[in-house]
Amino acid sequence: MNFLAVYKPHYRTLFFLGLPIIIGQLGTIVLGFADTLMVGHHSTQELAAASFVNNMFNLCIIFSTGFSYGLTPVVGSLYGNRQWVEAGRALRCSLAANVLVGLLLTLIMAVVYWNVDRLGQPEELLPLIRPYYLVLLASLVFVMLFNGFKQFTDGITDTRTAMWILLGGNVLNIAGNYLLIYGKLGFPELGLLGAGISTLFSRIVMVVVFARIVLYGKRFSRYRVGFWRKKWSGAFFWRLQALGWPVGLQMGMETASFSLSAIMVGWLGTIALASHQIMLTISQFTFMMFYGMGAAVAVCVSSYQGQKDILNVRRTANAGFHLILCMEVVLLSILFAVRGEIGGWFTDNMEVSATVITLFFPFLIYQFGDGLQINFANALRGTADVKPMMLIAFIAYFVISLPVGYICGFVLDWGLVGVWMAFPFGLTSAGVMLWLRFRYRVRKEQEELAG
Repeated sequence: MNFLAVYKPHYRTLFFLGLPIIIGQLGTIVLGFADTLMVGHHSTQELAAASFVNNMFNLCIIFSTGFSYGLTPVVGSLYGNRQWVEAGRALRCSLAANVLVGLLLTLIMAVVYWNVDRLGQPEELLPLIRPYYLVLLASLVFVMLFNGFKQFTDGITDTRTAMWILLGGNVLNIAGNYLLIYGKLGFPELGLLGAGISTLFSRIVMVVVFARIVLYGKRFSRYRVGFWRKKWSGAFFWRLQALGWPVGLQMGMETASFSLSAIMVGWLGTIALASHQIMLTISQFTFMMFYGMGAAVAVCVSSYQGQKDILNVRRTANAGFHLILCMEVVLLSILFAVRGEIGGWFTDNMEVSATVITLFFPFLIYQFGDGLQINFANALRGTADVKPMMLIAFIAYFVISLPVGYICGFVLDWGLVGVWMAFPFGLTSAGVMLWLRFRYRVRKEQEELAG
């Protein structure tokens, strides 16, 4: 009873704050499902090409999302102290920083594009990979702008605005997929390229709508004074850089373990790549759900951190992990029950469907570690203790995960299942190290306040 009395208020706060984020993430999940379903039923080769390109760009998008997360503890602390004008100025600095990082990522991915034929992918996929790659390349800056607006509204505990924009953008994207992949209502049948054009268009529209709401909507008027009228703050800009790069690199290294694994999967052929893409879509379903709750943890922790309420910082992080564990039990039970049918949802190829089933064992194992690292990475982000996360990510994903995947997949000759065995090792080790770092951080701050 005492346990429930302590944590019940935190469960309630995280649930109502996190639910709109989770619903928005569900929209992203539905979009990923729709893209994979539509492309997979159009062509198995296009599904394999989408697997490679999406994994390359997921690395950029997850890094960029992590970089934009540097705004959350800044805005959360300002919001907790009712400094509306400064929060508006922080948004302007964040948008500028995000655009610069978006341009840098675009340049880096352009270099990768000119060397894509050297990455060992099946030769027959290259004509499908190249045009799809270029369209997604054009959308990176718009992803960064959207992230800047979203982290600002999340940081002031308005998680519903981003939810509705995400859901609307995803409906637009799915409709565009239908028209352009299959050539409906007089539009040309573009296949995979059509999916890319639809994605680019929906990302532009979401940024325009978000900017219109935040920069001209009545409920954000108290923040616009700082956005439009306050002088440029180099201190804010560099603080966002100091917070954003470590989080971006931490999340980027995690995603790199998946993206670089996709290159290894490509060495196994088209069937392996198509199966890999289907299971990544399923894994994104659980990841996005957990990350919605993790984002709520970061917002609440940053608010308590701004008030120097370390006891509730710790309780919020623990409550978030309790809720993520409950989500894991429910989601994984459902997915395990339908594991035999999942492959058939995405493709008519029986060999791909059979291969998908074999990947459920490593997939189920790594979910606990994924939830652990998501929760405590966001808790550390809320406290602005982000620099140690880079070292933890490097050890977990580059020293542990990738070598394990190569050894199991190619040295032990376990094939695709062996490559996937990297993920339980990497994610669980990351989760344990992040949890230990958070405990150390909380204990240290409690001692400083007591002293």
